[in-house]
Amino acid sequence: EYDGDRNAEGERHGYGKARLPNGDTYEGEYERGLRSGRGTYRFKSGALYTGNYLQNKKHGKGIFFYPDGSKYSGDWVDDQRQGHGEYTYANGDTYTGEWFNHKRHGQGIYVYKDSGSKYVGRWVNGIQEGPAEIIHLNHRFLGRFFNGKPLGRGKYVFDFGCEQHGEYIQLEQEKGEEEEEEVPLPVEPVEPTWKAIEITKLTPWTPQDEKPPSP
Repeated sequence: EYDGDRNAEGERHGYGKARLPNGDTYEGEYERGLRSGRGTYRFKSGALYTGNYLQNKKHGKGIFFYPDGSKYSGDWVDDQRQGHGEYTYANGDTYTGEWFNHKRHGQGIYVYKDSGSKYVGRWVNGIQEGPAEIIHLNHRFLGRFFNGKPLGRGKYVFDFGCEQHGEYIQLEQEKGEEEEEEVPLPVEPVEPTWKAIEITKLTPWTPQDEKPPSP
C-alpha cells in the first residue's frame, strides 16, 4: 500500500507512506520510485532505521535500533555501517570509531560498561588488531594486539609510579562464526601468558600548557 506523492510517470516521488508486502513500513522521501532522502523504516521484527537513503539503501547519516536493544548511530554506505559511528550494545558496552563494510575497522574506542575499562586502538574486520592501549581503573597496558588478544612486547603502567615491561605469549584458539548483529566483546577474553622482563620508573611528563608550581 502507498499513500503519497507521485511524479508525472506515476512513480513514487516526494513524500509518502508505504506498507511493504512483508509487513515492514516506510515513511519518508522517494525519488523516481525508490527510497531516497530522509525517512524512517520500521521492520516487522521490531527493528527501526531512521536516517538517509539513496536508491533504496541506507546511505549517509542514520540511526538503527536493533531488536536486541542495541543501537548504531553514524555513517552508512550502500546499506553497510561505514565511516564513523557509535554502537551501543545490549549489555551497555559501547564502541566509538571507524567502520568499514559493516564491521569495526580502523581506529576506535571500546568501553566495557561493567568494569569501566577501555580499549583504545586499531581494529581489523571487527577484531582488535594493531597498536593499542587498555585503560583500567588504576593501571594501563600499552602494546600490540593480534586477532583480539595482546601479543609480543608491551608494558603495564601503574598509577603508583612504575612500569612493568614484558611480553605476551599466547596459544591460538578456535574462533566461532559471527552473526549479523554486532556482538559485544567477551568480558573475560582468553588470557595469554604475560612474561615480565623488568620494572622501571615512570617516564617523567609535564603538560605543555602547565607551568610547574612556584617554590
